Amino acid sequence: MRGRKLLIVTDGKAGHENQSKAFCNALGRRYDLLHVAYPTPFKKALSYAADRVGVLTESLFTVEAKPRKNMYDAVVCTGSTAFYPGKVLANRLNVPVCAILYPKGFRLNFDCILAPAFDNPPKRPNIVSMPVNLSPTTQEYYRDCVKAFEQRYTQQKPAVGVIIGGPNPHATMEVDAMKRQLDRLFELTGAYEHWVTTSRRTPKEIETLVDGYPFQYKLLYSSDTFNPIPAFVTLCDRLFVTADSTGMISEAVTQGKAKVEVIMNLKSSGSKFMRLVKDLESLKVVHVFDGSLGFASNKIDLGPAFEEVKRILLPAQYDRQARKGTAAKKKGQVSAVPGAPKPTAKPVVKPTAKPSPKAGAKPSPKKTAKPRKANTQPGKKVQ
Repeated sequence: MRGRKLLIVTDGKAGHENQSKAFCNALGRRYDLLHVAYPTPFKKALSYAADRVGVLTESLFTVEAKPRKNMYDAVVCTGSTAFYPGKVLANRLNVPVCAILYPKGFRLNFDCILAPAFDNPPKRPNIVSMPVNLSPTTQEYYRDCVKAFEQRYTQQKPAVGVIIGGPNPHATMEVDAMKRQLDRLFELTGAYEHWVTTSRRTPKEIETLVDGYPFQYKLLYSSDTFNPIPAFVTLCDRLFVTADSTGMISEAVTQGKAKVEVIMNLKSSGSKFMRLVKDLESLKVVHVFDGSLGFASNKIDLGPAFEEVKRILLPAQYDRQARKGTAAKKKGQVSAVPGAPKPTAKPVVKPTAKPSPKAGAKPSPKKTAKPRKANTQPGKKVQ
């Protein structure tokens, strides 16, 4: 890996921190974690006002340690609690700063912003749009997760995975509706094993309903917080995911080879959740479950977005790689580094599996390829 580490400024929330880690791993960079927090909601509110008038001060937030200069090439921050501290610390360290997710309410003068298209970010030179949220990108991560899953359960035949989220301001989750979906799901996929996991947002009554079905593997989050989703994504032939979670859908459409069915539980047609589902449906990477099975198994390649971020955030490294790639082409070799892609919300879609057998057909024996080992290193806290 070339270059110094990246500094992840984090609020400690797993969803935000994992996206920052995935970003660093995708860029092939090691990282350190630096936790920040606001002592009061009032000081967090003040950070928006301070940012609007261009005041960058560390007096509004707490930080667990003081990062030293000349140790990092850039600062990475995800989420509203981390955006302002990320700007402040990048300014003090004299390095660029990248915001992951759209920093609503803050000035858009980050060096780079990697924002989901369903947040409707404006078109600016420093904004790179991606069709989904970031999720872990390394094969090493998924290999380790599969290994942990297989210590709990041994798969006997091809499987169907069901990933259940929970209600939010734009989505409902009712027992009768879920029962109809599960009944039909089992009817259409009788030749497969059935796996299910709920989440921290899943209502108790839904978990009670799920517990009554003959799933071969069943994880109820209220009783067990193990995360089987990476293993589901890797091992399952077909995934059913409720529409209320952009994170769960994003992981399903960027990893593995499963055909993805979205269980529709949204109540707002204008929400970002609906925009995500409709965009992915148009790209044929998901099928909205309507009582029949679709064949949406293509996967989204975020590589061009990462290359564009690298060009903006780390131009020196990008230029070195581009020159190396050009030299390789002159020698008749194929370069591993593409030319600078233009910022675009339109993703690259990777075709994957052939169409599956018709509903009820007996699946062919599953062949599991050995995942390739990725070159990543875990981060550590700043001392």
